[in-house]
Amino acid sequence: MTTHFRRTLLERATLPYRAAGHFAWHFARGKLKGDPVFFGLLEHGLLPDGERLIDLGCGQGLLASWLLEARALHEAGNWPDGWPAAPKIESIWGLELMPNDVARARAALGDRAQVDQGDIRTADFGQADVAIILDVLHYISYEAQEDVLRRIRAALPAGGTFITRIGDAAGGLPFHYSNWVDHVIFFLRGHGIIPIYCRPLNEWLEVLQRCGFEARSLPMHKGTPFCSMMLVAKAV
Repeated sequence: MTTHFRRTLLERATLPYRAAGHFAWHFARGKLKGDPVFFGLLEHGLLPDGERLIDLGCGQGLLASWLLEARALHEAGNWPDGWPAAPKIESIWGLELMPNDVARARAALGDRAQVDQGDIRTADFGQADVAIILDVLHYISYEAQEDVLRRIRAALPAGGTFITRIGDAAGGLPFHYSNWVDHVIFFLRGHGIIPIYCRPLNEWLEVLQRCGFEARSLPMHKGTPFCSMMLVAKAV
C-alpha cells in the first residue's frame, strides 16, 4: 500500500508541472522523489489543519502541489494505514524571490494556491495558522534570520505552527557536504555566490525560543548524505 501510495502521490503532485515546462517537471520529479522532507511531513503528521499556510521561499510551489494532492488522496480513501490524516489547509500562500520560479509555480498551480514574488526579509506575511520555511534561512544574515522569525511569530496565533529545516553546523562532514551542494545549486539557479549563515542545532533552538517559540527537532535527511534537521515550533 505504502509503495503504491508513494508512487501515486508523486505522479499526481508532479503532473501539473508539465504545464510549466520541461525543466519545471523534471525538477519537481527529482525534488519530490529524492528529498525526504515531503513524505516526512506527512508520515510524521507535522502540519496541522489550518485556514492559511504560508510557505516562505517556496521555489516553484512544490509544497503546495504536494499538500493539495495528499489531501485529495486522503479524502478519496487512498492513504497509508497508520499515517496521520493529511492536513486540511484552506488556502496556501507562497512567497518566492526568483521570478522564474514564481512563473513556474503559477503555471503549475493556477488558482489552487497564490504565489507572489517578494523577499522574506521585507514582505508582509499577513496572518496565518501555519508557516513553513524549507532550507532558506541560512541564505540571510543572522540579524535578518531573527527578524524574520519574530515577524512569523507575529503572524501566528498562540499555538500556531512554524516548521523549518536547517543544517546543523555541528554536523561534521555531512554538514560541510550539504553546504557545498547548496552553493552549487544556488549558483546554477542564478543567485550567484553568496555567503551563508549557519548555526549549530542548539543555537537554532535558542534563537527560536528568543523569538517566541517552543521547538523540537528531528532528523530530516534519511537516504541522503546531508545533515538536515527539521525544527517543529509552536508559537507561545
